[in-house]
Amino acid sequence: MANALDIYKAHPVRSQLGMRAAQYVRMSTQRQQYSIQNQAAVIAAYAHAHSLTIVRTYRDEGESGLLIKNRAGLIQLIKDVQTGEADFGHILVYDVSRWGRFQDVDESAYYEFVCKQAGINIVYCAEQFDNDGSVLSSIIKNIKRVMAAEYSRELSAKVHAAQCRFARLGFKLGGRPGYALLRELVDQSQRSRGVLKNGDQKYLMTDHVRVRPGIPEEVAVVKWIFERFLQVKSEATIARELNRRAILTSTGVRWTRAAVNTVLRNENYIGNLTFNRRSRKLRRNCTCNPPELWITSERCIEPIIEREVFLKVNKIIEERRVDLTEEEMLARLRKTLLKEGRLSSAIIASTVGLPCASTYQTHFGSMMNVYRLIGYTPKRNYAFLESRPRWAEQEAKLGSHIAMAIRKAGGRITSSNLTDYLRVRGSVNISIRSALCCGRQNRAPYWSIKRRARLPQGWIAAIRLSEHNESVLDYVLLSADGKVKRTINFSERARVRRGIARFDTPDALARAIAKLVTLKDRCAPAPQDKRSRPKQLHTKNARARR
Repeated sequence: MANALDIYKAHPVRSQLGMRAAQYVRMSTQRQQYSIQNQAAVIAAYAHAHSLTIVRTYRDEGESGLLIKNRAGLIQLIKDVQTGEADFGHILVYDVSRWGRFQDVDESAYYEFVCKQAGINIVYCAEQFDNDGSVLSSIIKNIKRVMAAEYSRELSAKVHAAQCRFARLGFKLGGRPGYALLRELVDQSQRSRGVLKNGDQKYLMTDHVRVRPGIPEEVAVVKWIFERFLQVKSEATIARELNRRAILTSTGVRWTRAAVNTVLRNENYIGNLTFNRRSRKLRRNCTCNPPELWITSERCIEPIIEREVFLKVNKIIEERRVDLTEEEMLARLRKTLLKEGRLSSAIIASTVGLPCASTYQTHFGSMMNVYRLIGYTPKRNYAFLESRPRWAEQEAKLGSHIAMAIRKAGGRITSSNLTDYLRVRGSVNISIRSALCCGRQNRAPYWSIKRRARLPQGWIAAIRLSEHNESVLDYVLLSADGKVKRTINFSERARVRRGIARFDTPDALARAIAKLVTLKDRCAPAPQDKRSRPKQLHTKNARARR
């Protein structure tokens, strides 16, 4: 209404701020059922003893204290302090470790300094020292921060050692098992407790996961892939034939050359299980470990492929591989540029003697770096590639906002990957994406959302970027049917026509999603597994048995 009154938020006067407090609570995993309540009880007792009124609660449930990027509660707290929205004079925290187990203790000190600079005092309610800025308090607090960080490092080392021990015993530790393989849950006596579906986890410490062959139709597909490769020696040919037969991968998508190559190099099919090829400790970047650190458990899986066949296939793959120096890689690419007049991933993949585009990216960081080194400027603007890490971080923050809003509304998140998707109550999927702005000469721009590895049925919460993809334009929410092959494209007119909702802030988007998924009668149906049963492929051994 045009004459509606504008209601302004009343901000307490400075004399009242000293009696008002906010509490920050955090637990690391969803299994710590009573951690939040225990922290809140201690904080409430402290507030009562010091005549403080708790007016706000910031919480991070199931979030590690190593990094801040996934901690929507702490991010919102710091934001409120910096923007002057904080209507309290104290922040009550259970102890130093709940504030964070940052591996750089200066980061923890910085966030506390931001609050103090705004005139807000931080109190660690369960600690035996007063955070009063004295020399003794500063020394003890810094020691506590170091101890909190060291606890994470020690726990990481202990967990990794335990994982290595279980890997040597032939148990599966995380990740997908591969095509035509299943994860089977077993108890401490090795008795089967059923098959785990995608996304399922074990909850008893005495239970473990083993890998076993899947349905016979998929096992037959794997045998056919190996036999066919010995005939044609081409993963691309095999991928085309599989797609022609409407056979999908274990993730429900079409086969590619890389997917076939992954099957051909997977030692699970000859009964071996390898662990620690890559590691990502303390939430840092993933690193590839040298072969001497790999842990291989042999004959722990019922083999699908004969060992001789597997070795013969991998020998062919290794022999056709050519190791080139980086100078030679660039020289061959310059020759291709002179011959073709332009470069693209498709041209690189189809040129004999050139490594694939992913190999160039591994050596030089990105294709844009490669193009700069050979003096090539593509006609298309690829500047958005340089900002991809920044938008991935923004997607993680948006995922945190949405997760926090859903929990506040009473929703339950059953699985979480804040840079990809959230699953609410095991049935509603919320994918997190960026919508890139694609300009067209003399035409209105449009936005494109990429599928990536998967885009399940449910909802897509996207950050819509402005022209040149340098800043955020707004946020959009649209439905997904789970059948997107590559991208979802829409213009502004198409957005209005298709009823795609837009929001000015991430908080508005998060509240809308929370309302949407917590109303039972409006929840999206559980996404169905659209993977078709593969057609029977007759192998030589099958024909011989008949």
